[in-house]
Amino acid sequence: MAGRAIARFPLPKRSVFKDLEIVRINGRAAIKYKNQLFSNLEQTSPVLAKLLAAPVVESKLSQEMFGPSPPGVFVGEYGYPNVSVGPLISVDETANADFIDSPSKWTSLDYGEIIRMRSSLVTGRRAHSVKGSSRYLSDVQDAVISFKPVDVEVGFETKPAFSMMFSPQSQPSGPSGQLRKFDLADNPRIPSIVDDLIEDKLLVREAVPEMLQHGLDYYYVQKLLSAGVLGKERRLVPTKWSITGADDIIGKHLLESIRNFDELGQYRIYSSDFLHNHFEVLLMPGKWEFENFESWAPSTPWAEAAPDIIEEHEPFEGRTRYAELEGGGYYASRLGVIEGLHSMRKQARAVVFREVSEGYVVPMGVWQVRENVRQAMRSTPVKCGSLQEALQILSSRLRHPVSEYVKRSQVLAQKRMSAWL
Repeated sequence: MAGRAIARFPLPKRSVFKDLEIVRINGRAAIKYKNQLFSNLEQTSPVLAKLLAAPVVESKLSQEMFGPSPPGVFVGEYGYPNVSVGPLISVDETANADFIDSPSKWTSLDYGEIIRMRSSLVTGRRAHSVKGSSRYLSDVQDAVISFKPVDVEVGFETKPAFSMMFSPQSQPSGPSGQLRKFDLADNPRIPSIVDDLIEDKLLVREAVPEMLQHGLDYYYVQKLLSAGVLGKERRLVPTKWSITGADDIIGKHLLESIRNFDELGQYRIYSSDFLHNHFEVLLMPGKWEFENFESWAPSTPWAEAAPDIIEEHEPFEGRTRYAELEGGGYYASRLGVIEGLHSMRKQARAVVFREVSEGYVVPMGVWQVRENVRQAMRSTPVKCGSLQEALQILSSRLRHPVSEYVKRSQVLAQKRMSAWL
């Protein structure tokens, strides 16, 4: 049942970015987007052109490779239920393999550092049914459930060529190739709680919160969900779907407690800036309610025309439909706010304003939304005596006029506004 629910999560309908790929043509980097090739990268995006002019990983690619897996797994969605699945392997002997696949540790890095780091991860792929079993899948799963990097040996059908994939949903990924062999060269180190949950076949919606309560990292848990080792009816879950699935499962679990907490008694504003994404989080007295705004200002030819402002909302009882306009970004943002309120043991009405600037030239995945909001909720808030005061402060921090958000808002309703304006 969990697998079928997660499979309903598509990409947002009004996403500015779709998946794009960076390839090498005659020694130069070019972007492949919607069957178009943008080879004038130096003019359209000088930052990317400089980063990818001579990627170090290119000289380390070979048909036979040995190295650490973070551990990590990729599960594709194309062709579902017959998909591509395989491990991630680091080709940088000096890199910390665990760090490369742990987004919660990246908030001190800039755009270029993240792209360079992720380019060193090579993805192996092999076709597999999401419900099938095999020795290959079992070995990949054994690697993924390790909480420490494991050494692996891989053999590709042909030497992988340099490329990078960027997605609005998942982290950037480096070169990939079809696998003809995969062997574990190390013993995986498995947390005892994970061993127990896999053995007990606990429902996914029960197993995920249990692992978090035992201190396991969100990104580790999300990979287990994708690898198909949890639940009663086990199946592989495409990576993009598992990300939103994990955010939704964890968020709903924490909300069961939050809805019974006392209401926050003041107006608070939390802020974060990271990877050309600016976030303001407004908390207000009242019962749980959540609203998420997105505003985009991309300046690249491979980005769609940006809608002025996108809004998604949920009432106290929660949503009954998927947040189609914002997709995974909505659920990542909501989880960051929910975690913050849960740590305060409070409930509140929450409005998140996300403004994306021109420097966000390729998508980096919804992990940066989650980490931006988490970072905001850990910051020292500005406390306000009224909604009017809070909106005045926000007007000095946001690119769009606050009035443009208010007139689209279901939380900052006009009938409530009249008391303060």
